[in-house]
Amino acid sequence: MELFSPEIGLILWMAIPFLIVFFILAKFAWPVIIKGVEDRGKFIDQGIQSAKDANEKLAQVKIEAEQLLADTRKQQLVLLDQASLMRDNLIKTAQEQAILASAKIMEENKEALERERKAALASIRHEVAELSLQIAEQVLRKNLENKSVQLQLINQMLDESKTN
Repeated sequence: MELFSPEIGLILWMAIPFLIVFFILAKFAWPVIIKGVEDRGKFIDQGIQSAKDANEKLAQVKIEAEQLLADTRKQQLVLLDQASLMRDNLIKTAQEQAILASAKIMEENKEALERERKAALASIRHEVAELSLQIAEQVLRKNLENKSVQLQLINQMLDESKTN
């Protein structure tokens, strides 16, 4: 039982080296250890703060990237709309020009057909007139063989010219 109740001398001789070691540690080792622990704590705090700052910057960069992507998509839609409008305008202009060109061609064709029709009518009239003259000449030759018929025809023409 002596282990459980030590003597005072033993306690004193154990307390003296303990106090000496405690004093040496308190004077020299603990300030260095505490300073090292504090420096390590500051370093860890700085690392945590740097990590927080990096996360914030990363979040900001992600937001900016998403905003740039959204702006790019908006610009793309605007450009596509503009291209679509330009395409529609070009198609409309081409259609209008085609309609005008076809109308001009139709008008020219109508004029050409009218000229050809008039020329054909003039040609037919000329041929009819020539045929009429040939027929009239043949009829007159046949009718004018007789002198009495000649006199009768001359008198009739003179009467007609007096009435006109």
